[in-house]
Amino acid sequence: MNVGVYPGITPRLLTTRGEREDLAAYRAAGGYAPGLEGDELIEATDLAELRGRGGAGFPMGVKLRSIADRPAPRFAVANGEEGEPAAFKDRWLLRMRPHLVLDGLLRSCRATGVTDAYVYVSDSQSAASVRDAIDELGETDVALRVFEVDPAYVAGEATSVVRAINGGPAKPTDKPPLPFDRGVQDSTTLISNVETLANMPFIAVRGPDEYRQLGEGHSLGTGTLLMTISGAVDRPGLYEVPFGGELGPTLDLVAGIAPGARGYIMGGFFAGLANRRADEFVISYDAMRAEGSGLGCAAIVVLGPDDCPVSTAADVATYLAHENARQCGACINGTPAMAAVIRGLAAGGVTDEDLEKLDRWSHSLRGRGACGLLDAVCNVAATLKRDFPDELQAHRDGGCALCLSRPHGEAQASSRYALAWDSLFEHAMER
Repeated sequence: MNVGVYPGITPRLLTTRGEREDLAAYRAAGGYAPGLEGDELIEATDLAELRGRGGAGFPMGVKLRSIADRPAPRFAVANGEEGEPAAFKDRWLLRMRPHLVLDGLLRSCRATGVTDAYVYVSDSQSAASVRDAIDELGETDVALRVFEVDPAYVAGEATSVVRAINGGPAKPTDKPPLPFDRGVQDSTTLISNVETLANMPFIAVRGPDEYRQLGEGHSLGTGTLLMTISGAVDRPGLYEVPFGGELGPTLDLVAGIAPGARGYIMGGFFAGLANRRADEFVISYDAMRAEGSGLGCAAIVVLGPDDCPVSTAADVATYLAHENARQCGACINGTPAMAAVIRGLAAGGVTDEDLEKLDRWSHSLRGRGACGLLDAVCNVAATLKRDFPDELQAHRDGGCALCLSRPHGEAQASSRYALAWDSLFEHAMER
């Protein structure tokens, strides 16, 4: 896998060393250095405008302050259960730079009065790397432990994390309560994505002003983020890029978009599809949301000239239907129903009534589940109709020329691209 940095910037999160960074190497690079603590670190995180990198983009300073203001006992979780297909950033950090994550976790715990923390993962290599890092550190003022779960799309949702650590299945629960109110052991719990935590040492040691020197500031984002780029590109891999640039030129510069690319799968699978208008989307949580799309976990799959968006949507919806936690009635019924219509559309066998139902469901079922999986399927359906109307109509009329020219049963290239990182699709089908 390629690992690279946007030209002209000094990496803050990535290293191209090609080997795991142990404690000695991390300390030699300035790791675990003295820095801002307590309320000063929380205020600096606010001023840095660090947003959560797990997908929602929630302000980290607000989260830290809400935990610090709650009564003890308090717990913290570094969430590295990377359930979005085509994403590899969290696993890379945990495997290759575990001390960067632990450094950020420890600083966040001390700032909020947390004395017990977990690193929550589903990847065995990540778990082993973090355990080794904890052993290297030895005794600290925060009790650190690794918690492993089986991989699943919904396993990294915040309430799933709490439920699993508390002894239940890694499946979401209704909200409220939220983890900051009642989490691990029914106590106040800080849950942060590992990439978010990996930014904390820079803010603590170098300060918010230097942190904000990259990125465009405020709603367009500050600092850098990790993007997992796959699909129809010359150099698929993991790249550290600044916030605020346009999506298409950024992807082309670091990874090389193939000629004739047709669009994207956005934010892992959560944000659905986008055509080449997304080239002009600003790399920003708020800006992409305003465009009816989403940055999410910053995993982007480029659809090539041989990728049919309708068949791709069918693959994505089918995957999400198999990842259904089977707890919420709307999701139990809604996700497979929508997936079935999109598969039927890909096969050229749906009616106008089917498409009307799909359109209605994509709006009426939003927000009806305990987690975001149902919303993800709604996004797939809605964005397919919005951004690829010509391809949709071609399939409604009996199939597009691309699909008709492909031998029966041949897999879509987009499916292979999107699911190549960890064979998540195959795991889902086997369950």
